[in-house]
Amino acid sequence: MIKLFENGAYLIHGTELVEDNAEAASVLAAKLPRTVTKEDAAKNTMAYGILEQHNTSGDMENLKIKFDKMTSHDITFVGIIQTARASGLKEFPIPYVLTNCHNSLCAVGGTINEDDHMFGLSCAKKYGGVYVPPHQAVIHQYAREMLAECGAMILGSDSHTRYGALGTMAIGEGGGELAKQLLGKTYDVARPGVIAIYLEGEVAKGVGPQDVALAIIGATFGCGYVKNKVMEFVGPGVDKLSADFRIGIDVMTTETTCLSSIWKTDDKIREWYETHDRPEAYKEMHPGEVAYYDGVCYVDLSRIKPMIAMPFHPSNTYTIEELNANLMDILDDCEKRAQVSLDGKVDFTLKDKVKNGRLYVEQGIIAGCAGGGFENICAAADILKNQSIGADEFTLSIYPASTPIYMELAKNGRLADLIGTGAIVKTAFCGPCFGAGDTPANNAFSIRHSTRNFPNREGSKVQNGQISSVALMDARSIAATAANQGYLTAATDMDVEYTGPKYFFDKSIYEKRVYNGVGKADPDVEVKFGPNIKDWPEMIPLTDHLLLKLASVIHDPVTTTDELIPSGETSSYRSNPLGLAEFTLSRKDPEYVGRAKAVQAVEKKRETLGCMCKADESMKPMMKSIKARFEGIEINGGNTGYGSTIFAVKPGDGSAREQAASCQKVLGGWANIAKEYATKRYRSNLINWGMLPFVMEEDFAFDVDDYVFIPEIRKAIMDKTSVIKAYVVNKDFKELELRLGDLTDDERQIILDGCLINYYRYH
Repeated sequence: MIKLFENGAYLIHGTELVEDNAEAASVLAAKLPRTVTKEDAAKNTMAYGILEQHNTSGDMENLKIKFDKMTSHDITFVGIIQTARASGLKEFPIPYVLTNCHNSLCAVGGTINEDDHMFGLSCAKKYGGVYVPPHQAVIHQYAREMLAECGAMILGSDSHTRYGALGTMAIGEGGGELAKQLLGKTYDVARPGVIAIYLEGEVAKGVGPQDVALAIIGATFGCGYVKNKVMEFVGPGVDKLSADFRIGIDVMTTETTCLSSIWKTDDKIREWYETHDRPEAYKEMHPGEVAYYDGVCYVDLSRIKPMIAMPFHPSNTYTIEELNANLMDILDDCEKRAQVSLDGKVDFTLKDKVKNGRLYVEQGIIAGCAGGGFENICAAADILKNQSIGADEFTLSIYPASTPIYMELAKNGRLADLIGTGAIVKTAFCGPCFGAGDTPANNAFSIRHSTRNFPNREGSKVQNGQISSVALMDARSIAATAANQGYLTAATDMDVEYTGPKYFFDKSIYEKRVYNGVGKADPDVEVKFGPNIKDWPEMIPLTDHLLLKLASVIHDPVTTTDELIPSGETSSYRSNPLGLAEFTLSRKDPEYVGRAKAVQAVEKKRETLGCMCKADESMKPMMKSIKARFEGIEINGGNTGYGSTIFAVKPGDGSAREQAASCQKVLGGWANIAKEYATKRYRSNLINWGMLPFVMEEDFAFDVDDYVFIPEIRKAIMDKTSVIKAYVVNKDFKELELRLGDLTDDERQIILDGCLINYYRYH
């Protein structure tokens, strides 16, 4: 089904792979009229060409990218614009779209959500942006319909910013990277590797894009095969997939931890742009005659079967056939995994879902940027036509990804077909994907065509003794399960005639409701601030030396951004840095905020009075020991900062949310210590908030309240020291070797200045 090459490979004429091994040179010589070097062939990927066109550094090994367009939603745009405003923003320099698809429901915090929306509209008017009102479209569907262009680059403040199927290289990052673009700066990154996703064959009837995506995620995530690289989709199998099908695979590439994606384009993509009244946005794209890739993920589409990603990660994949055949064993494995993910805080089982040998689920959801596409919903409607979802526990909700899709479903009758089954069809909203809508009952099991199934991602609260869980599936198999009234069923087990209706896009829907202020900035417009919208607190530059106190220690194999700062109802507070910070690690380590605040209280006294005169009792012997060991370092003076830190094995998987880092910062955090970082974007978020992204190779048993002293840290940053010595004071000054990895000069200066806002203020 899927094979990962051990080596790189050459792709000849877009169809033939030659693995880079001892025989490669002779094979290439026999097939090509001239000698091709690996270096030249690497320049023939689509990814290289797009990056070269957008790079401003003149050095293709160290890129400084300027994007064509940007997009954010209502959980992120307030903080981004506030950061840029504090740094001197005058006008949006490129088209910047502000969608309102996350905090669409004004059910938490009174007026907070709608206040944020009005902030966005006023900023679109003042700075010259685009404002998409709530329920019109989810962020990524609007970007596909209205922003994507072949050969363009788009930066978004959402991790699922992926428009590669439409020929657009898109990257999801934390808000600091978008603020840089708003201020005319660049996105700085070493040239990423490029992995060919070579598709061959044709999918079977009933297999959908989520099935293909989950199979790829299952094969690549655990081994990090495409981590921080570009996935380039090539091969004859691409031609057999519709544009919607490609989009459905593409959006899920985020879950592999890749940096971005790009696909070859053809007449099906041309037709897609023509349907959306933007034919000028299309151009044919394909690799050069001979292209070199750093690796290959070979996918035989004909062997893909309906898939399911069991709790609590999109990579925990099985075929539905395999699950049904080994049901109790797989459920037992899920329960063991849950004990790790949930720290044993709640009882979790799925075995009680087995009824008469079959797995019963209580909820089905088809939604958002992954599931809410036109073809997915029409296929589900074909399966469910004249059926009933039943009158028991099972429910089915469907969220079209945009109002134009909703309108066409109404016109072609599929909307009526779905409603007639007992399903509920709702407006465009991302809520089910991050815990702000359709939270299941306690102990319930939901199957969803959405993007993630992390712990509590569906909205339950472990700290309150609740737990429900999500498995990811394709819309077709969700509909098949709904037709069997909640009993897990693969779509390939149903005899269905898929009608494949043609899609007609009605652009007048957006023309009537979307505010487009691009090129029409009006500096006289007053920005509207609701009472929850707060400025970023003052942040000081990095001190000469650091004393860090461990405020949380997390031993999970991977820590998601959902665990670092929960989503769901807390999202309403993302326009209030201090208010949101109260929820930091609340579902993982509820004591973290109190510990961090206690450390911060001492540091605030140092900043005000120049000494740590209010140190807690446990800190005093630490200070005495440091003074005795490091003569000449004034630990009690103004040149030694005191802050909190966390240790996590591999933090940062999942969302691009910068608040996973900024919440730690506003609570006095000065660093993370990790074995590695799950994604580039989380590491970038730490840097942009002036936090040190330490990694360490040695295994060391940190405990909460350990003290780590790092002398000469400021000098080490300035001198570009590769290995930084640190000492665990309360454990006999155990010496640690910390590394920061590659940092650009700008990133070093951001850390020295204390945060991105200071960097722009000082320079």
